[in-house]
Amino acid sequence: MAFDSIAVRCLTDELQRSIIGGRIDKIHQPERDEIILHIRTFTDNYKLVLSANSAHPRIHFTEHAKKNPLTAPMFCMLLRKHIGSGKIIAAEQTGFERAVRISVESYDELGDLTVKHLYAEIMGRHSNIILTDSEGKILDCIKHVDFTVSSVRQVLPGLLYEAPPAQDKMPLVDFTAEDRLDFTLPQRADKALLAQTGGISPLTAREIVYRAFHRTDITTSELNLNKRSALKTELIHLADEIKNGIFKPCMIIEAASGKILDFSAVDIKQYENLAKITYFDSISALLDSFYNTRDMHERMRQKTADLVKLLNNNIERVSKKLVILTNTLNDAENKDKYKIYGDLLTANIYKLSEGQSSVEVENYYEEGMPSVTIALDARLSPSGNAQRYYKRYNKAKTAEIEAAKQAETARADLEYLESTLCALENAETEEDVNLIRSELIAEGYLNRRQNPKKQRQSAAKPRHFISSDGFDIYVGRNNTQNDYLTLRFANSSDIWFHTKNIHGSHTVIKLGIDKDVPERTMREAAELAAYYSKARSSSQVPVDYTQIKNVKKPSGAKPGMVIYDKYNTVYVTPAEPDPERVKE
Repeated sequence: MAFDSIAVRCLTDELQRSIIGGRIDKIHQPERDEIILHIRTFTDNYKLVLSANSAHPRIHFTEHAKKNPLTAPMFCMLLRKHIGSGKIIAAEQTGFERAVRISVESYDELGDLTVKHLYAEIMGRHSNIILTDSEGKILDCIKHVDFTVSSVRQVLPGLLYEAPPAQDKMPLVDFTAEDRLDFTLPQRADKALLAQTGGISPLTAREIVYRAFHRTDITTSELNLNKRSALKTELIHLADEIKNGIFKPCMIIEAASGKILDFSAVDIKQYENLAKITYFDSISALLDSFYNTRDMHERMRQKTADLVKLLNNNIERVSKKLVILTNTLNDAENKDKYKIYGDLLTANIYKLSEGQSSVEVENYYEEGMPSVTIALDARLSPSGNAQRYYKRYNKAKTAEIEAAKQAETARADLEYLESTLCALENAETEEDVNLIRSELIAEGYLNRRQNPKKQRQSAAKPRHFISSDGFDIYVGRNNTQNDYLTLRFANSSDIWFHTKNIHGSHTVIKLGIDKDVPERTMREAAELAAYYSKARSSSQVPVDYTQIKNVKKPSGAKPGMVIYDKYNTVYVTPAEPDPERVKE
């Protein structure tokens, strides 16, 4: 991702225009590696997020709210003590690095006016948020870095703050026409630029090459003096744009799939017709949109990892059990042969003698009475051999009945586990994950480690959307909630949706007084049902719909498992819900 020094320079320009002179009203720490500063100026209120997340480190204004812990972490409390109610007097990029320093003027416990510095270092797994005093002594940091973590630079309370080690590269903004670039190594031109230019990302390096040659795959061996000069000209031109504050924040979206590929603080042309470029008025609006999706998915992946592993292990176990039971049922299909052999041996017992290993008799159960050879146990008597086949018949008959029962239970368990895994993959908040965790505890897949009263889900609400025509559409968040939505919340005449033979959430249109549902609302409900299903990434997904009165839950069925009849099917492409139609 292109959160390079160019993006940081663009961001600090925005910070200087927006929050200088503002006061820090509130400080929250919703995640262990993330801080949110609520800043109040004379004209506006801002929420500035500083994240040291290893996967998605960043700093920008945000419009999204996160749930805060009931008890503030220690680092959050320290920030409140030192910079709470403080006045922001500066926000600047340190050198041309991926680091921002916010200087805050505030009164200490003795009533003296002091200046503290809050550093946000955006450097991948080395990202950190550090608070220092005016002399540069570290008061605390969100990640402690000692000798066991880094032998180059320690970041601990009490130590003097040191800037991250500088790379052996020329910063982009320092390049002039007199500086030289080395293109002697055989490699792509963008790789050569990246190796020698500080503060640019691979995306930016490719864009510089594209601006010079309208292609990105040119190699250093193709660069003659004129081409090297053209490439250097584009590099210096970009440096001048950055120094003059000329930015064009944009998001790169794959044209075919709509997938977000990357973002940039400068205009991107290299993808040509393969990508759609969406421009934003500010770098913060871009970053907030980009990282909200990425960060949510990453954090949800971390929070659901143990449950995903549990469900996959159980799915594998039940699948193996189902294979064994299926083989048992297949073997039991030959059980009648054992009874026939027992009957034939009893009828021809006068032909048998001790010590025989086989006997050939006429099979009077088949037309024409063909001869059949029956294997015998030489250690058994003639009647003992007949009884042996009767016992095998009775054993296979009993095994068939028991295996059929267990196979039915195993198939129900497999359906439940796969539907729960689908709900977990579609979980959007930590509350959704906790609901699924509670459900698995109730079903016996997890040990109950908390008070059972705290695990009740009756208070949890389904997802609620308003259709374009004003109808209420509800979508279940998990299997237990699917049961509540379909069997208790909905009325008999409400319309129920579910993906056909695909695991997904129950979706209901509440009719209210108006029983005439427009086709547009029906399609929107079907699209939601498809979106919150296993087929989210597919197209033309079949979705069944019927009235609630046609949906029944079999006795003893697992949560979320229902049967239905008198239904119709519509084919839709899953559509992400419009945020403006989400109702909390």
